Amino acid sequence: EAATELANLAEQNVDIVVVSSSEISEPLNDLAEKYSDKFWYCRCGAGYVPTEYVSSSSDNSTPIEWIAGVATGILLRDTGGESVTMLGGSGAGFEVETELAFRMGLEYVDPSFTLTYVPTGAYPYDFDNVAGATEAFNVAVDGGADAIYPYLGGAHNPIVQLANERGVIVMSAGASDVCEREGDLKWDIAIRFDGGDYVRAIFPMILTGEVTEGTGYVFEVYPGSVAGAHICNPTEAQEAELEAALEVVSSGVFDAEFGEIQGIAYGG
Repeated sequence: EAATELANLAEQNVDIVVVSSSEISEPLNDLAEKYSDKFWYCRCGAGYVPTEYVSSSSDNSTPIEWIAGVATGILLRDTGGESVTMLGGSGAGFEVETELAFRMGLEYVDPSFTLTYVPTGAYPYDFDNVAGATEAFNVAVDGGADAIYPYLGGAHNPIVQLANERGVIVMSAGASDVCEREGDLKWDIAIRFDGGDYVRAIFPMILTGEVTEGTGYVFEVYPGSVAGAHICNPTEAQEAELEAALEVVSSGVFDAEFGEIQGIAYGG
């Protein structure tokens, strides 16, 4: 079905074809070669290897989650908290990477801060189990958790609502616009690895030739990057502290430790 839809799109009068997920990337290389007069771009992540007919992008998740941990640590410290519970799916490698990097960021602010990971879904990739996530949330908050990281899909918003009701710190898991959203749900931190942001950022680079077919672009964390984290409605001191941490992480000082985290997470 994905191959048919992508082929139908390529048959139209378009110059650039964007594939937004690795889940539908299987027919991409063959189609890109067949319709080589189009520019093909895939936001396919780190595991995808582009051919000469396709450009791709991924992000460096470890520093993203490190700066997310720093942002959370700043709020914990300033509100008298000390513990975070991460509600995940079932312990996949990228969740291990997230947990370890986030904890490292927390401890950068205060070595006494703690992070507990709790799986809420069925193996391998169940991030939509609202009942399981709700039960885990209640156990965590009743046990004294001061912040909740709902690293979830379909179960994310219900947990945010519960966090709002219980008055605990809560953050997004990818969405960059949550600090500005209107409505009943409120987030305290935006952890940003937003596919829409990546596509918007990559288009000018395609047009200028900075990103070409056959190459991959990695979104890194640095001041002004679309990848990273920010505190919603921060004080000037909080904003300055987080900006300073961005400068530190973008310097590469933690690259060796980040490599160790990725090795643990993915068996490298």
